[in-house]
Amino acid sequence: MITIEQWIFRKHNKSLNKVDEMDIEKQKIIQSDKMMNDTLNTIISRRSVRMFTDKQVCDEDLRLILDAANHAPSAHNQQSWRFIVLRETSKNELAKFVNSKANDFPRPSSTLLRMASRSIVSAPVVIAVANTGKLISHGTELFKVDRDQAYDFFRVMEIQSSAAAVENLLIASASLGLSSVWLGVLVLIKNEVLQFLQEPEGEFMAVIPVGYAAQQNFGPKKQPLDAIVKYM
Repeated sequence: MITIEQWIFRKHNKSLNKVDEMDIEKQKIIQSDKMMNDTLNTIISRRSVRMFTDKQVCDEDLRLILDAANHAPSAHNQQSWRFIVLRETSKNELAKFVNSKANDFPRPSSTLLRMASRSIVSAPVVIAVANTGKLISHGTELFKVDRDQAYDFFRVMEIQSSAAAVENLLIASASLGLSSVWLGVLVLIKNEVLQFLQEPEGEFMAVIPVGYAAQQNFGPKKQPLDAIVKYM
């Protein structure tokens, strides 16, 4: 038996025989078409990439990515998300804005913000995701609960829904041969970024550069399932 990543590595690097040299400790599975279908292959081989080539993302692929994100599950099917696409001038202005905010933070936060700004500049397209607050505003009507209690309840639901949309976006990008990265550090300046995007203040904000990877990345080593799974 071989690990999932060894199987993928062998599939894409047929000329290389010494896959055992890879420093990977993941659960072992039997190689089979059923267990290694295209969806699983895409999920497991997806990597966060922070630097991109200058090759453009075509409009068709961009629309497919956005449509996949829009098909994510959402609490009570409220679909309380918005997608903002930035290219060229608007994208570069966002990068400058993020870089300027880095000075407001100590290291390592400032360093990470500057790295994020470089990723934004490098990518041909950036997709931002924001929640609309639709579920929060209608939550008390849906569940007939106290407004204060409902706010926290539906706030979490909106965050979960928007995060699911981002994951669909990341996987869809990988399935099309594109790379991406979720710039989580921008949560430090969430409200400022939302204001830059001309979106109302909300509970969720994500910025995802998308493009073609400047170099291949095998990604970090993951914990074995035995260390993180509890059966009851």
